[in-house]
Amino acid sequence: MLCLDSVSKAIENLDAEIIVVDNNSEDVSSDLVKKNFPEVYIIKNEENFGFSKGNNIGVERSKGEYLCILNPDTVVPEDCFTNLLEIYPNLKNPGAIGVQLIDGSGQFLEESKRNIPTPKVALKKIMGSCLSYYNNNLDQQDSGPTDILVGAFMFMKRDQYIEIGGFDEDYFMYGEDIDLSYRICKSGYQNYYIGSIKVLHFKGESTTKDQLYLNRFFNAMFIFYKKHFRNYKNSFKLVKMSLKLTMALEKMRLNSIKIKNQDFQNVYLISKEENLKTSIEQIFKHRILLTDRIDIAVDNSFIILDSDHLSYKEAINTLIALNSKNNAFRIKPRKHKFIIGSESKYRKGEVIELS
Repeated sequence: MLCLDSVSKAIENLDAEIIVVDNNSEDVSSDLVKKNFPEVYIIKNEENFGFSKGNNIGVERSKGEYLCILNPDTVVPEDCFTNLLEIYPNLKNPGAIGVQLIDGSGQFLEESKRNIPTPKVALKKIMGSCLSYYNNNLDQQDSGPTDILVGAFMFMKRDQYIEIGGFDEDYFMYGEDIDLSYRICKSGYQNYYIGSIKVLHFKGESTTKDQLYLNRFFNAMFIFYKKHFRNYKNSFKLVKMSLKLTMALEKMRLNSIKIKNQDFQNVYLISKEENLKTSIEQIFKHRILLTDRIDIAVDNSFIILDSDHLSYKEAINTLIALNSKNNAFRIKPRKHKFIIGSESKYRKGEVIELS
């Protein structure tokens, strides 16, 4: 709902459509979309085809000149697509465009701009060196060429997506964005990172980091190296062995992680609604500090942002300005009675219903 609300607001002055692909979800999300966003075109698959095939089905039904692959656990600013449409024609031989992604705690996600993960680069990353894995030639706020983008947000021309072949459906989930980015580069196009556009990506909301996640993630890496670097036999063998070892270590690490519930010193509500403040106080059993905005640095605080008061762009910028490992953020979508957010990539996002 939060993603759809932000996208709906961002395309208000554009000739655009929103397509939601439901991969046989077991909840009532499709019914909620129909009720709250009747203008959205929903494709309901009879089985879970995975990320790659699901997106390919959505693109096949689309009609626009441009498309944006977007995760449901994202929030876009109001000027996101208008800015991209202005930027795109001035880029040299553009392929896909990515943006500056931040997580639910306001931290920059380095995977927003990456280099091609050759076997050598992959081995270095597995051994703990990420210098050659991420594109450090570009600063977080910069804009410029980069090879690999994130599937959570990829903007490009529809005809180009079809020309390249879309997402490889051998990937169920994970790795397909690396594969598509790499094939775009191999086809002679250039991918770009635009640091001036900031998009919120609640890592951890759309999937739980469990054994199934590990299997899918590392199997995706096997597919990628077998497909693109098969000739690097010795390197590929090393990567394969290293991935198996890393998978075993990651499994042990996940089993040892315990998410602690934090006791916050202050709970802020950035809003003008006294009724909303009262409703949240009843749920949290905590005194709420109602404010128009927070202009000072705060720590150890739970911060709720009301999108009926702040724009989504202002909400994203607030997360960035107040980011701290001791702060947590939740956003209330426009005209809806719930708050949502996630500051941990190891569990699904939290949704709290309001009275």
